[in-house]
Amino acid sequence: MSNSRVAAIDVGNDSIKALFGKMDFELNIPNVMARDTEDRPVIGIEELNEKDPLEGIHIRVHSPALTENNVVYRVGSLATKSDNAAELDPGSSKSEEDQTLVMLFASLALDAVRDENSNLFKKVNNVIDANYTLGTGLPLREVKEGKDVGYRAQLLSSVHQVEFLVTPKYQGIKVNIKFDEVKVYPEGFAAYINLVMDNDLNIINRDLIDRRILIQDIGGLSTDVAVIKNRNVDDDKAQGFNIGVSEALEAIREEIRSKHGVELDSRRDVVEIITRKNDRNHIMVKGSRTSVHDITDRILLELAKKQYRHLRNVWKKNSQTEICYFVGGGSIVLKDYLKALNNSLDGYNIEFFEDEKESIWMMANAYYKLISDFVRKKEKEEKGKGKGPEKQAVTK
Repeated sequence: MSNSRVAAIDVGNDSIKALFGKMDFELNIPNVMARDTEDRPVIGIEELNEKDPLEGIHIRVHSPALTENNVVYRVGSLATKSDNAAELDPGSSKSEEDQTLVMLFASLALDAVRDENSNLFKKVNNVIDANYTLGTGLPLREVKEGKDVGYRAQLLSSVHQVEFLVTPKYQGIKVNIKFDEVKVYPEGFAAYINLVMDNDLNIINRDLIDRRILIQDIGGLSTDVAVIKNRNVDDDKAQGFNIGVSEALEAIREEIRSKHGVELDSRRDVVEIITRKNDRNHIMVKGSRTSVHDITDRILLELAKKQYRHLRNVWKKNSQTEICYFVGGGSIVLKDYLKALNNSLDGYNIEFFEDEKESIWMMANAYYKLISDFVRKKEKEEKGKGKGPEKQAVTK
């Protein structure tokens, strides 16, 4: 009898958000990786094992789904300190990038290797066999192009192995990841589910159910505008755009480097400077607090104008829309600029989530709701068939 653990993973451009089991474990890892060698220098093995594994993710990944197989990577925080750190490029497709898969497998392996799961997965000679039922998503544009089919097939078709190399606590452990089921949801649809339903898929936002709404999900590499009417996402009218906040963040990072000589590790550092509560839009230059407001304002206002044009165009084609919700990490970055533009221009009925964590975790929460519902229905169906003790148990 094999056990399958529920995983809901949002491979966001800024970071990976993952929820596991009965929401008993969550991960948030910067979406940054760097190629490395196997023998990363480490000071003292005792010291290594006292550190947080998330600060030192060093792995070799083997999977037929990867274009480049058996490569060693630094992942997350550790990768941000590398000279050759890679983040997803604007214009790339999430479903076709090795980085998406490496980050996905790394987060699953970090869950599987935990002591709390030792009774769930089989471990022999430092090799763990882990089974997952995965809920994840892709930008609407990629789903419309049918890329979700190949992406899902790649994940289901084989076993994917993550070997922990010089990683605190987990050095020398290998995790074989197998998927019992993979569901790939369009990101805009997932945002709608999260707005109107709780974890048990009970309706919590009844006044939204029968309204005509838009959901503009601004990500790192793409923007989805979902059109909701009659409780459904209108696939024909929904639109995906190949524009996110990554390019703007990269431009800010580059200008700060050339103007102030300050090297920021990743786009995530830029987001932190833009959104933090205290000292927003300030950096330290040679120990002095320095404003970078001129840089951030100019670049982000330009992007906000482009996003606003998308809103205007989609609203024009769906003139009976009652409200547009802005979600995703990008909407947090652009919120003030979009509000200012809207106040001075069209005055649409738009709404942002004041709780930044809620907006950032929206996709992972939605995938969790959807995959948990799938599991519940499957269990019910199997009980109905009377399969008895031979049926596969799905552990949440």
